[in-house]
Amino acid sequence: MKKVWLKMLLVMAVMSSCDNATTDKTESSYEVTVGEACSVKVSGIEFTKSINGAREATTHESDKLIIKSSAEQDNFNDPDGKLSNNSAPVLLTKIDNTKPFTFTAKVTPTFNDVYDAGTLYIYQNPKSWLKFAFEKDERMKTRIVTVRTIGTSDDNNHDIVESENVYMKISSDGKTMGFYYSLDKENWQLVRLFRNDYPEETWIGLGSQSPIGDGSSVAFEECSLTSKSVEDFRMGI
Repeated sequence: MKKVWLKMLLVMAVMSSCDNATTDKTESSYEVTVGEACSVKVSGIEFTKSINGAREATTHESDKLIIKSSAEQDNFNDPDGKLSNNSAPVLLTKIDNTKPFTFTAKVTPTFNDVYDAGTLYIYQNPKSWLKFAFEKDERMKTRIVTVRTIGTSDDNNHDIVESENVYMKISSDGKTMGFYYSLDKENWQLVRLFRNDYPEETWIGLGSQSPIGDGSSVAFEECSLTSKSVEDFRMGI
């Protein structure tokens, strides 16, 4: 009888262990989930997904996209896990992340209020993304900001940029990814360099935010998506 009970307890322990492993895997892995289908084209790039009403918030002027955000729209998950706001409009296009790419845009936000920003994204879903922003900070300075979200978000303030617009670039060779900015599209400053651990099918895009303000608009010009990476990941060229 004791042997029977020992076997039953062993089976129950194994089943419990498998259930916990399944739960952990589900919570820690993020599948690709994105918004509604759309077709917004600029400079030969077709954005085929719209998040948080980005399609309706976008106007197209020649080779310029203008994306408007409404009041208190943002994408940010507080590090303490208590507050999440995933409401900012983002246009996305799918890329083959196993191959090199470089995504560039000239970004001109309106900067009506603190944290207003124009943004570039590497995006999977509301719990897995990386935001590259030209943003107004708490001291009313406009600067480069990056935010990486893996469940919760980090928040990194980088260089102050005293200009109404800036060129922003994301580049990857399939293994390494770099974020860069430039004032003249020739001399690039490295902002963030990291391992490209995003899935083979990944989305990149453009967005606007106004987390505590009444709304903002961002102009995106000279947009480019090529199948080459930068040759020098430190210099961005």
